[in-house]
Amino acid sequence: MQNPRIALVAHDAKKEAMVAWVEEYRDLFHRAKLFSTGTTGGRILERFPDLDLTRLKSGPLGGDQQIGAMVAEGKLDAMIFFVDPLSPMPHDVDVKALTRLAIVYDLPMACNIGTARAIMESPLFTTERVTS
Repeated sequence: MQNPRIALVAHDAKKEAMVAWVEEYRDLFHRAKLFSTGTTGGRILERFPDLDLTRLKSGPLGGDQQIGAMVAEGKLDAMIFFVDPLSPMPHDVDVKALTRLAIVYDLPMACNIGTARAIMESPLFTTERVTS
């Protein structure tokens, strides 16, 4: 398949888990076009500076909306958003908006490591996709 386009987002308490998860799939991510909110993207690039990753604004400063626009424009193949369900989020409405857009546009979205692994090991990224 063409290089997959993947958005990567993580709440503060999940950023290290995101970096560790990216390491699990680094071979695939070297063939992918990645987009990430600012701080998450910075952490990923510190560890993997050779990835093709575009850093957007920080989530609360508009990065979530930038990713939402990409979803609406069909510019992503998947979104991985590691959510911290135990911490209050002042920008919770942004999280809900991204989730709603992923549902509306039928975009594969993972909110935890288990589902993210399932997406990355699915035919979406392991074989050629057939589009109608």
